[in-house]
Amino acid sequence: MITLYLICFVLGLVLTLFAAFSGAGHLHIGHLHLHPHLHAKPAAHVSAFNGFTLPAFLCWFGAAGYLLDRYSSVVSAVVLLAAVAAGLLGASILYVVLFKLLLPRERVLSPEDTRMEGTLARVSDAIRAGDGTGEILFSQTGARRAAAARSEDGAPIPRGTEVVVLRYERGIAYIRPLHELSN
Repeated sequence: MITLYLICFVLGLVLTLFAAFSGAGHLHIGHLHLHPHLHAKPAAHVSAFNGFTLPAFLCWFGAAGYLLDRYSSVVSAVVLLAAVAAGLLGASILYVVLFKLLLPRERVLSPEDTRMEGTLARVSDAIRAGDGTGEILFSQTGARRAAAARSEDGAPIPRGTEVVVLRYERGIAYIRPLHELSN
């Protein structure tokens, strides 16, 4: 049984790492197809048996079984039951953390979420006259961001001025002071 537990642990660990780092949470085992659909469905619709939890079960099952069988004097049947319980616990922890706590807060961004034109900002590094480049700070998708900026008409813009982004080209926001646009 020690060999079985060790094989399950190594296989589970390798598959867990593969699923975590490749995004390959889909499993195809014969006619059984398991897809968590991380990007399309809310977490409430994700099966508990998917390409993330099954390898986690194998890993925890194998590790607990190996350690209990090798280093304790417990009967093999009890070791098997404890290993199954440990595997279910490990897979359950992963399922709850990943699909109930983290993924429900995720969403796919649309182009409108990151569109710069019309964004209100504040100049954090003054913009000199002509082609002087400064910096603006603004909020987008709930985070504070910064971007390089130039004056739309070449006029200097002092630090602290509220501005509006008129266009965004090649990583530079072309801006005008908000008071000029409101007039």
